[in-house]
Amino acid sequence: MEYDLPGHGRASKSHDPADYGDLAGDLQAHIAPHGVVDAVGFSLGAITLLRALVTWPQSFGTVVLAGIGNGVFQPHDPSNTEKILAGLEGRSAPGDITARLFGKIGNEAGNDPLALAAVLRRPRQEAFTAAQLAQISNPVIIAMGDKDFSHPADALAAAFPQGRLVVLPGIDHFRTPESFEFIDLVMSLFA
Repeated sequence: MEYDLPGHGRASKSHDPADYGDLAGDLQAHIAPHGVVDAVGFSLGAITLLRALVTWPQSFGTVVLAGIGNGVFQPHDPSNTEKILAGLEGRSAPGDITARLFGKIGNEAGNDPLALAAVLRRPRQEAFTAAQLAQISNPVIIAMGDKDFSHPADALAAAFPQGRLVVLPGIDHFRTPESFEFIDLVMSLFA
């Protein structure tokens, strides 16, 4: 089964940030009819999957979280969101490569930059705590490129009783989903 986050892919694309206030609830509503599912999430998809896992652990088997790291324990930093928004809206500094890459991807064919901006401006929830993650008995694999701006992820992986960190050498955030190392990892888990 495939799931596109609201504002992404083939999902609905509202331009109102309030419509993205409960991404994890939307995910749970999508998977609930399917019973227990194994799941893979990347970047915002991984954060959404983690929020759903914390809230409804019984809905999941093995979970792979890619492109998120120890920063999930920190409160939301609006300045990071603003940098991504600047890239998406074509107003980033010429030297801000990360913002410009987000802008390039967000403005590619099939994407709606206004919907993606609304997702970024959504109401935020509290940061995760190690105590919350310690209650999760599911196997959780954290896949993180060693060149990813979200690196490191050691504390995140260690917070889960059945957590495991897989570092993808030479891989940055944007290359993770298509890297052979990541694809091989997922295939080895779910083939």
